[in-house]
Amino acid sequence: MATLKELKVRIGGVKNTQKITKAMKMVASAKLRRAQEKIIAARPYASKINQLLGDLVSVAEEGIDELLDTREIKTRCLVVVSSDRGLAGSFNTNIIRTSNNYLKTIDANTKVVLIGKKANDSMKKLKLNLINSYVGIFNNLTLEQSNEIVNFLVDGYKKKEFDCVEIVYNEFKTIAKQVTVREQFLPLKKSVKSENKKTAGDYIYEPTEVEIIKELIPKQLKIQFWKVLLESNAAEQASRMTAMETATKNASDLLKILELSYNQARQAAITKEILEIVGGAEALKDA
Repeated sequence: MATLKELKVRIGGVKNTQKITKAMKMVASAKLRRAQEKIIAARPYASKINQLLGDLVSVAEEGIDELLDTREIKTRCLVVVSSDRGLAGSFNTNIIRTSNNYLKTIDANTKVVLIGKKANDSMKKLKLNLINSYVGIFNNLTLEQSNEIVNFLVDGYKKKEFDCVEIVYNEFKTIAKQVTVREQFLPLKKSVKSENKKTAGDYIYEPTEVEIIKELIPKQLKIQFWKVLLESNAAEQASRMTAMETATKNASDLLKILELSYNQARQAAITKEILEIVGGAEALKDA
């Protein structure tokens, strides 16, 4: 059985840990609110530009832009989006496991881009065809950093260094639910054409459809990737908040057990001392 001193040290350690987990939960909660606000602001724009581009592409001819053209996939590029910090529950574990499992099912020459320190630290040890990595961007997430990654991917696609770009990331659903998803980034997916090659509305385009499409594609790619980073950031903060809340609760449960053990050990020590005193007094009487 542990001594009183050992139990006291353990209780102090658990209390200090609980203070840290409480503070981390509060910080994650504040960051989550800001991340949610950014997502709410980005989603309507992303949705509308996707709809508009889909309508335009559905009535346009083939070969308008190489970013729309599906070609034979000889080389893939997989973008893995993790976090820069740990203590976020299963957030990074799910991303890394999903990515590794998918890489096992496709060509070994698949090129990989890692975003986030956790994926970089874990996956760079593997024999991957790593072409780029971005670490520390979530400390101060900006649209400029997001656009830099998009430009790198688009440039590689246009140079035919790879024929398909896919992204693996955690999508934010609710505070208690984050879903690991894999979606195609390049080439852009086309909407299903209607029988009359017309959308619900018969529009007059100025300038031409082709010019509008070529103007919208870069914007769509940038807002799509920006949304991916925002989703991942919000999912990370939600996962960390949940993990720290669970850790704080577990610390409280452990404290109850340790304090009970401490009180029992203390009571046993007091009882032992009383018995020793009584025994000594009886011995003096007999003497």
